[in-house]
Amino acid sequence: MNKLLVPAIAVVAALGAGGWWYSTQSNSPALMEAVASVAATELHPLDMPLGNPDAAVVVVEYSSLTCPHCANFNAGPFRQIEENFIETGQILYLKREVYFDRFGLWAAMVARCGGESRYHGMLELIYETQSAWLASSDPMDVANNLRRIGRQAGMGNDQINACLEDADKALELTEFYQQNAETYGIRSTPSFVINGRLYSNMPYAEFERILNDALES
Repeated sequence: MNKLLVPAIAVVAALGAGGWWYSTQSNSPALMEAVASVAATELHPLDMPLGNPDAAVVVVEYSSLTCPHCANFNAGPFRQIEENFIETGQILYLKREVYFDRFGLWAAMVARCGGESRYHGMLELIYETQSAWLASSDPMDVANNLRRIGRQAGMGNDQINACLEDADKALELTEFYQQNAETYGIRSTPSFVINGRLYSNMPYAEFERILNDALES
């Protein structure tokens, strides 16, 4: 068996188990109330935090690396959030991947391959070149495109291959994703959880209003 297929099997198994949940749940008031009542987000070992770890306002972004809307958010509103709220130390910001498909999982595994010091830079490369590395539907082409991005970031082939072939990591990531999806009701990307409350994609002006309100409360 091609080793590259091992992570694919892991994600198919994990997402297959989650398909029933997505198809049977609804945005009911009870669910939204439960989401809103979740305590402030605690850091997970898989998190790569940005901003102030002691901030009272915690923003968690849930995005798929194969999602064009997520790439647009990353290139637009996120830049303003980063400048006005993250770099000023007002909030803690977490980017968590959503795995709607195996290509998104592979991209996340490559992004995480260089550790926390390279993670956010890798996300930038992956989002900026999204249309290029996803141009083919052939899994081997996509994998090779992701390897190329990894090499561009200074990683060697052996390191990248080891990351892509790490079935245990693939399963850990998909389980973490599914846990968050079920807890917060993540059905589309990008979605955001701000101090335990779920929000859908929105322009920066709306984000700014919500964050300022949270900071003032």
